[in-house]
Amino acid sequence: MFDNFLVRHDSLRNTVIDGEVVGFRLAVRNANYRGVYLSLHNGYFLEVDGVPFDRSVQTFEINGQVPRTFEELCEATWEHWDYDDEGILHVALPGGLAAGEHVVRLQQSVLAAYGYLPTDEEWVVNPPEPGTGAGSDKTPHIISYRLPLTEEVETR
Repeated sequence: MFDNFLVRHDSLRNTVIDGEVVGFRLAVRNANYRGVYLSLHNGYFLEVDGVPFDRSVQTFEINGQVPRTFEELCEATWEHWDYDDEGILHVALPGGLAAGEHVVRLQQSVLAAYGYLPTDEEWVVNPPEPGTGAGSDKTPHIISYRLPLTEEVETR
């Protein structure tokens, strides 16, 4: 339902640390109108210009905390991501993205947000791969965005 509003269209930027471009980032929102506990957030199917970026190169920044891996977020059982709060999806990519417009394909993977589902126990042990549709909660489809790369961001 909220799929088309998951990414802020002016948020695609390269990330610079100590003068070196180490990756890129974009601002994302939670598709679930109730928000979600971070331990249920399983990562993203992410593809930029046809190149896939696995969950292993993704980190997530929310609630004023430093970017964390999705394995670290599994432990954030009491930390909530409210519907209207933006998170920052960081992607490690030495050299970052080229200037210009990029086609970004994205699907958010959030495990069951309502009560018990038969898959819940299995997904705790073996989280589904983002992009398969399993665990997609309110984002059942991979959505395409055309995003311009804006200025680089120097981070800590």
